[in-house]
Amino acid sequence: MQATVVDKPTRDLRAYAIGIIALMAAVGIILLALGKQGLQSTFVLTSQRAGITIAAPDLVVPSFTSLIILGVIAGGIGFWQVFRGFKKSDWVVVVVAGLAILAFLVWATTDKSLNLTGMLVSSLIRATPIALAALSGIYSERSGVVNIGIEGMMLFGAFTSVVFASITQNMLVGVIAGILAGMVLGALHAVLSIKYKVNQIISGTGIIILALGLTSYLQRSVLNVFPTLNQPGPAIPALPIPFLWKLPVLGPVFFNLSPIIYTLFILLIVTQVLMNKTRWGLRVRSVGEHPKAADTLGINVFRIRYISVLISGAIAGLAGTYISIGAAGRFNEGMTAGKGFLGLAAMIFGNWNPFGAFAGSLIFGFFDSWQEKLALLQVGIPVDLLGMAPYIATMVVLAGFIGRARMPAADGQPYEKE
Repeated sequence: MQATVVDKPTRDLRAYAIGIIALMAAVGIILLALGKQGLQSTFVLTSQRAGITIAAPDLVVPSFTSLIILGVIAGGIGFWQVFRGFKKSDWVVVVVAGLAILAFLVWATTDKSLNLTGMLVSSLIRATPIALAALSGIYSERSGVVNIGIEGMMLFGAFTSVVFASITQNMLVGVIAGILAGMVLGALHAVLSIKYKVNQIISGTGIIILALGLTSYLQRSVLNVFPTLNQPGPAIPALPIPFLWKLPVLGPVFFNLSPIIYTLFILLIVTQVLMNKTRWGLRVRSVGEHPKAADTLGINVFRIRYISVLISGAIAGLAGTYISIGAAGRFNEGMTAGKGFLGLAAMIFGNWNPFGAFAGSLIFGFFDSWQEKLALLQVGIPVDLLGMAPYIATMVVLAGFIGRARMPAADGQPYEKE
């Protein structure tokens, strides 16, 4: 009787590549330790904000020992990945990247100090408009409509919120106006994409160009002539949660933030529940995956897509509002600075999942804050190169995860009812 030989499944080249990259990262971390014997790295955990100090002991670590330990851990992970392999290679990327970032921070703060709490707060603040843009994209693309016009909706929302907040001297009115402005451009994108079946990429690009040109013209011809229309008052102040905001480290990071950031947290939970636990969410996902089958079951494909794109526009408008009256306290030309596109990258990183997209946004926010802090530490790296950090992170993240992400099957495809 002849025995049947069952071939063991071969591991793909990507798994080996991840292991080799982890080993290279380990070597790089250990090289950073050279010449650091006897030196220390100091991470300040005390928070100072609005004249209020929340004291916490500094975290002081030996630079050389810390770098060696981080390098050995990264090397162990890489060695195991190459010769045995982990079940989930993507987590290897995340862990090794985290170890490399920690190592770089230890190296950069050798014989110096870095306010780690302040850096975490700054990262969350910078990640907020990106996360809102990612949520905006999720609502639209889950229903099958590509929305690259988020950048334009954010910019128009930023402009409109400033004007209305300046006229009324009421921030709430400005926030509502910004949301409605985003919905107006969302409605335009919906009509062009759904009713007239215009190519959705072209429609989104047109909305970006429209918003850029319109806001630029209105700033020069209106805001510069009537500067009081660009004076909404101080940026929306932080709203401390009673008792919790006084906690060391956690208090400043999570419980003393802008109301719009709290709104982001609520939207993350609501979107997760709405998309996965409700009938409406099931309909949205079915329309985005197979609209013909959804139509056969009696679901109004057009209505679901219109509603989803309008919600997308509203959230994009809120993102723009946060950038203008929520953070800057005024409108500047082109102030969204590509955050709508970073939001789309975060959405892809998170595989069209709210919390995954938020994690991607935090990465981009962290690197944006990172380049600013490292410039202050004067680590010897050119400022221009540090400024590239958020965009390099974008390319690395997409290169590592876009192959694993699966977009809705009908995303970008217009639907014609038979």
